Amino acid sequence: MLNSLISFAPQQPGQAPEWRVSRGLVPYPAAVAAMEVRAAAIADGRAPEMVWLLEHPPLYTAGTSATDADLLDVSRFPVFPAGRGGQYTYHGPGQRIAYVLLDLKRRRPDARAFIAALEEWLIRALAAFSVDGQRRPGRVGVWVRRPEKGREAEDKIAAIGVRLRRWVSFHGISLNVEPDLGHYSGIVPCGVRGPGVTSLVDLGRPVGMDEADFALLTAFREIFGDVTPLEGDPPELAEVALQA
Repeated sequence: MLNSLISFAPQQPGQAPEWRVSRGLVPYPAAVAAMEVRAAAIADGRAPEMVWLLEHPPLYTAGTSATDADLLDVSRFPVFPAGRGGQYTYHGPGQRIAYVLLDLKRRRPDARAFIAALEEWLIRALAAFSVDGQRRPGRVGVWVRRPEKGREAEDKIAAIGVRLRRWVSFHGISLNVEPDLGHYSGIVPCGVRGPGVTSLVDLGRPVGMDEADFALLTAFREIFGDVTPLEGDPPELAEVALQA
């Protein structure tokens, strides 16, 4: 029953999404500009869908629901308006960002089901490392129980923030592989006070980024269908760099 509910495989013919992995740290403004270009091209039928894996330099992003009270240290890192749902979050080295640009018109035009599918994607990827990722009612993202910190203790290990335009998704998910967790202290992550944040390495899983990427790729195929792995940055990244 769950599999049919979370499946987002294409229901209409088309090219499989590109699966791209950028090496090095990609500046946030350039990544957003490149996403904007690709999302418009997907909506117009001029480009295939894309999943783009990357890392950013240390920074904070403010979603459309962010409040000033949740930015605790305004001078620590640059703060960028994100244009996606959610509150403040941290991005930086050791965190795998996956920007997900899919045409939901040819899959399933259901925003809530799409968020659930992204959560399931992360939960299945975490299971590859024997980590029990869990949902929490009313809180988007993936959490893990931390009984060693107390009976009700839990930490967030993955965040989700997406935007839909003409039923094309952009922005996406972030999975903590081995970021500096101390950098979260400048914000209230995702507007949730109390629970902390964790990572695969913090949980005692010595996982490298390539291993995390393979788990994400395997789980993505189970839910969203096949992809076309391609080497290097998406061409849109070079285009926006030339225009800057």
